[in-house]
Amino acid sequence: MHPSLLHIGFLTLPTYGLLAAVGLISALSLSLRTAALAGVSPDRLWNAGLFALIAAFVLSRLLLVLENLHTFLAFPILLLMVPSLTPLGLGLTAVATAIYLRTRSIDILNSLDAWTPCATLAWIFLSLGHFAEGSDPGLPSRLPWAVALPSSSLKLQPVAIYVAIAAAALTVLLLKHLSLRHREGDTAALGLAASGLVQFLLSFLREPAYYDDTLGRLLDPIQWLALGMIVTAAVLWQWPRRLVSHAV
Repeated sequence: MHPSLLHIGFLTLPTYGLLAAVGLISALSLSLRTAALAGVSPDRLWNAGLFALIAAFVLSRLLLVLENLHTFLAFPILLLMVPSLTPLGLGLTAVATAIYLRTRSIDILNSLDAWTPCATLAWIFLSLGHFAEGSDPGLPSRLPWAVALPSSSLKLQPVAIYVAIAAAALTVLLLKHLSLRHREGDTAALGLAASGLVQFLLSFLREPAYYDDTLGRLLDPIQWLALGMIVTAAVLWQWPRRLVSHAV
């Protein structure tokens, strides 16, 4: 495990942060290509992507401050350094981004199609970051490729590596599908369904994170999120949408 690439005095360069930044930049760069495939202006989709990233950062930090106001007043810098991306923050970001797209007259479904391979590309780097810092632990395993814990003989399933491999395969699949899609939103629906299925299946190789309530005892949060993605994909797939005409 290599949680930090550089540590000099008070200066620390976290591996996860660096890989996350590389992943987001790569995703934005890829959006210039996928925008053209989806029939969206590359420059306008680039700007929308930047807006979504900034909105996610600002809204997640705002929610963190509001939920921990006393701590923020006492230790503002320390609190703002805490990872704070939550389902509520993602939901608010999605709403803000949808409003941005509508006010700029950018087609939402085509934008989602263009962004879906970009999201799975970023997912690769985020998964590698989790693997580097050891924040996505798997169940104990005796497989030859199992990863040993530092200062321990216990070996765990390298779930983050499995996720990165699946995300890479999905990126290739979605790029191909985007160029051949029949309806607006088809690529987004496929990406949601496939990503949800991957997360649900791989959750059985992770350490469970159950909570003491009815829903928490049935499934862990990742499994609920994965099922939500699959249901959303099914609804989108059945929703009436415009056909896509491919240039001959």
